Amino acid sequence: MPLWHALTAAEVATYWRTDVEQGLSAAEVEQRQRRYGPNEWSRRRQRGPLLTFLLQFHQPLIYILLAATAVTLWLDEYLDAAVIFGVVLVNAIVGFIQEYRATRAIEALAQSIPELATVVREGRKERVAARTLVPGDVVLLQSGDRVPADLRLVRVRELRTAEAALTGESTPVEKQTEPLPPETLLADRSNMAFASSLVAYGQGVGIVVATGDGTEVGRIAAAVAEAEEIATPLTRRIAHFSRVLLVVILSLAAVNFLVGVLRGLAAGEMFLASVALAVAAIPEGLPAAVTIMLAIGVSRMAARRAVIRKLPAVETLGSTTVICSDKTGTLTQNQMTVTRLLAGGECFAVSGAGYEPKGEIHYLGEIGLLEEHNQALGAQPLSIEDWHGRVALLECLRAGMLCNDAVLVEEAGRYDIHGDPTEGALIVAARKAGLDPHVLQEELPRLDVLPFESERQYMATLHDTGPDRHRLIYVKGSLERILAQCQDRWDRYGHVQPLGPEAREAILAQAAAWSAEGLRILAVARKLAPPEKALLQHEDVQQELTFLGLFAMIDPPRPEAIEAVRLAQQAGIAVKMITGDHTLTASAIAEQLGLHGAREAATGRLRAVSGLELAQTSDADLPALAEEVAVFARTAPDQKLRLVRALQSRGHIVAMTGDGVNDAPALKQADIGIAMGLSGTDAAREAADMVLTDDNFATIEAAIEEGRGVFDNLVKFVVWTLPTNFGEGLVLMAAILVGSSLPVLPIQVLWINMSTALLLGLMLVFEPKEPNIMRRPPRHPHAPLLNYPLIIRTAFVSLLILLGAYGLYEWLLLVREAPIEVARAAAVNAIVFVELFYLFNCRCLTHSMFYIGWWSNPWVWFGAAAMTFCQVLLTHLPPLSTLFHLGPLPADVWAAILAYGLVVYGIIEMEKAFVGPLLFGPVWTPVPPHRP
Repeated sequence: MPLWHALTAAEVATYWRTDVEQGLSAAEVEQRQRRYGPNEWSRRRQRGPLLTFLLQFHQPLIYILLAATAVTLWLDEYLDAAVIFGVVLVNAIVGFIQEYRATRAIEALAQSIPELATVVREGRKERVAARTLVPGDVVLLQSGDRVPADLRLVRVRELRTAEAALTGESTPVEKQTEPLPPETLLADRSNMAFASSLVAYGQGVGIVVATGDGTEVGRIAAAVAEAEEIATPLTRRIAHFSRVLLVVILSLAAVNFLVGVLRGLAAGEMFLASVALAVAAIPEGLPAAVTIMLAIGVSRMAARRAVIRKLPAVETLGSTTVICSDKTGTLTQNQMTVTRLLAGGECFAVSGAGYEPKGEIHYLGEIGLLEEHNQALGAQPLSIEDWHGRVALLECLRAGMLCNDAVLVEEAGRYDIHGDPTEGALIVAARKAGLDPHVLQEELPRLDVLPFESERQYMATLHDTGPDRHRLIYVKGSLERILAQCQDRWDRYGHVQPLGPEAREAILAQAAAWSAEGLRILAVARKLAPPEKALLQHEDVQQELTFLGLFAMIDPPRPEAIEAVRLAQQAGIAVKMITGDHTLTASAIAEQLGLHGAREAATGRLRAVSGLELAQTSDADLPALAEEVAVFARTAPDQKLRLVRALQSRGHIVAMTGDGVNDAPALKQADIGIAMGLSGTDAAREAADMVLTDDNFATIEAAIEEGRGVFDNLVKFVVWTLPTNFGEGLVLMAAILVGSSLPVLPIQVLWINMSTALLLGLMLVFEPKEPNIMRRPPRHPHAPLLNYPLIIRTAFVSLLILLGAYGLYEWLLLVREAPIEVARAAAVNAIVFVELFYLFNCRCLTHSMFYIGWWSNPWVWFGAAAMTFCQVLLTHLPPLSTLFHLGPLPADVWAAILAYGLVVYGIIEMEKAFVGPLLFGPVWTPVPPHRP
């Protein structure tokens, strides 16, 4: 297809064989509809519910549990089989529900196409269904319309469209009809109107050049559909852990079988014993524990205004190494704000951000003294005495408020602007000075207006000042145009002074200094007109104006975002801004946010890489550039996607935030996509893994903290539960090797695994976050679930379980000559109570329990009490003891079991304090908690 923005309007009309006045004929429309199809996005075929449900079983650990279910059924252990399969089924149902509610991004994009459009066909203006549009249709646009397809504009009248959701441009874009250079970036194609953007002001006529999948938004839909479903760090770790566990279990069972056969035991008997060993070694509670922990993490995050749409995303947050954030509406407020004023030869700073009219005006100094950006922080707001005599400042603010078509409204305690955001910023600035628009409009009623035109770069209004008095003209527009039309200026007292070359240079120098900070400049002027003047002409304002001052404005960063960026970078997480806004503005905002990244050698400013530079960067060179640079500006949607993939190729876990349609592909591609709930589009929300209900970037930092806490607790659970399974396996192997009866039966193994996981292990879910959790660096993306020290500890505790359980069992059988049911009861309780005491070791893997607080998790104490009560009932209540083949224990045996559990606790605490630091270095050494 041709580059439509590079062609003239006549060339576009010729290409599509259409006439701007007559449009297409009905026959031609019908023919093109058959050729190009409806104006809507293609729907990607989704997996059916049955396949989605069956795929929940496609996990190594689930394979082990399904095999265990089949074997226990074959052994006629129906209770065991039912319980194991119940765990598998619950896990599959929860996973199915989460996935079924997952991304619906393409459907959301489809909803962004308006239902009706105004077209010219056969010389008549018609309202037709937007889905019936075809290339070559002539579409009419007016304020409030949503653009129904990609259009090459052929006529415009003050047309401005809001394209923030597509390009990231924070203010409505002025449109024109002249051709542009072929290399012009998407955000700068001012002669195009793009599907799904909103007409903020004016009217226009355009020729449809792309519909449905061929539009820029349609290409985004295709990119969302094609974006890879990234495995999260948790799913990767669990999958790897499950594969290792599968190999270990099968190896143990095979060794057990071979040893028994070599010792002359029957092959059939040894096969059954090996199956019992495999059942003992399987952590049946792990899938359920993972799901429950993640679900609780979801509820905790929801309380902090972060809604998780996919369970594994909870943990992914804790692994994040890079946050790629959109600027407009995410790091900034998406509300233009006046921050600087120049009036009467003096400079002022305006405090407050956004559309809420709260703030103060601070005096900075006389023009020509180029103050630093932070100089205003020490300045005091203007007092009543300070305002006295500052006629020029008040007149400048009055001009900005009256030469204005925007309206500031308050709805449910939230302020918003109806109209152009730039004009809205002028109203808010005047309101901060105490000016009331209603009072001013009554004092100086508007008589006529010259609307803003892009060719003339100004707007003018005519006002009545009273009977037989001069009329007043206010003009606002670009500095270059307004200054060229001015012949004099006001000083601070409202006295007319000459506007000589030095004064002009001083004004331009001050504007240049503010522009270098990323501020946008608007100038205002005034002129007196005869009392009989009733209509404005352009000739009235093209000379002899009196210069009043400058407004400098920006879409400011959220205050809480600045702190969130600081905390994220402190936690070792890189923050990068990827925006469609201008490089200078993006760089200035990034400086205010405190982003860390490469700087320009000449100026020392943060380096901002433009979309044009990205387009010229090869895929091979892009990862290094993405790693080094923190600010990317004027980016196209596909470039955001390239940047995310480039960072992932460097091994990063990437979180991408955004609120627009243009962010959807990158949100889906990222390891975790984070969308804005209030200002975000449906496409962004549906493509994301997490939605911020308050649109607050600072919520991301809180969510990352929760994610790290969830992963910590998951690791604690795994470290706690594995010794139970391996210890049981070792007990069974020892019995088989020496040729004795089994100390623990399969049904007893299942009771131990499930009851301890429920009453003990899951209590770790409620462990509070450890001190300094946000002062650690992110976990390495490829680090295993358990590091070497924890593997050694797991093996050590497994051996301690073997010594305690098998030792008690043999002692009771051989020395005390107790019944086998009593000996087995002792073995079962020895395993359970070692796990109970070891639970307190696992509350913190590197510190003593006293470090994190003895009572900081009361649920652990509740679980320990409940587990003790259940074990007493199981051992001494006949119906239960009979069902599980156990006998009552004497008091001295109970005392020995509790004493051994306490000894195990003490041994592990000594290992933490002494052996860990000696073997594994300072990384293993406890770090004192941070006290703010």
